[in-house]
Amino acid sequence: MIGANIQKIKEQIGQNVELVAVSKTKPIELLMEAYNAGQRLFGENKVQEMVTKYEQMPKDIEWHMIGHLQSNKVKYIAPFVSLIHGVDSLKLLEVINKEGEKCNRKINCLLQVFIADEETKFGLDENELNEVLKQINEHPEKYTHVNIVGLMGMATNTNDKDKISNEFKTLKKIFNRISPFTTHYSLLSMGMSGDYQIALQEGSNMIRVGSLIFGER
Repeated sequence: MIGANIQKIKEQIGQNVELVAVSKTKPIELLMEAYNAGQRLFGENKVQEMVTKYEQMPKDIEWHMIGHLQSNKVKYIAPFVSLIHGVDSLKLLEVINKEGEKCNRKINCLLQVFIADEETKFGLDENELNEVLKQINEHPEKYTHVNIVGLMGMATNTNDKDKISNEFKTLKKIFNRISPFTTHYSLLSMGMSGDYQIALQEGSNMIRVGSLIFGER
């Protein structure tokens, strides 16, 4: 079933959108089913779980940290993580840069923008985002081991499709505004199992899907 689920989603989204299989809480046997069906991008939200799976699974997998990342946990994933989705402060970016330097690698990151109507979600507001970008542009020597490759956002958890659509529209506008001024910006990560089709309509090119691949938790 997992292979068929992946195939179905990939047919829907086309070749220009990347599918991150959200594998948090799922056992390695299920991840290997997805892997054997050709899936190579996996998203985890807990550092320890990601490290354990990385150690036990094939090394051509790209691991994405999609959850809220605490600064003191960065060192555990810095040697291998492919993309950190949720960079929501300059302090966190500085820690990622420091750990990247220790590992002698550049770590790809997305800046997380707060677009939802929910206080439980993390992210930068537009002013904070502008300030982070200003710091990076004015002091590039401080950020030699991180690549900011795009933005990430999560819509409000609601059945109101117009609300979700407007939140994704907001993020796409911000992305369009700042991407011409950066060399690396190419990824707009928005959309999950419940709202990825709306996200695609609003310009997402990376979706994070769990339950539609692996089944409900």
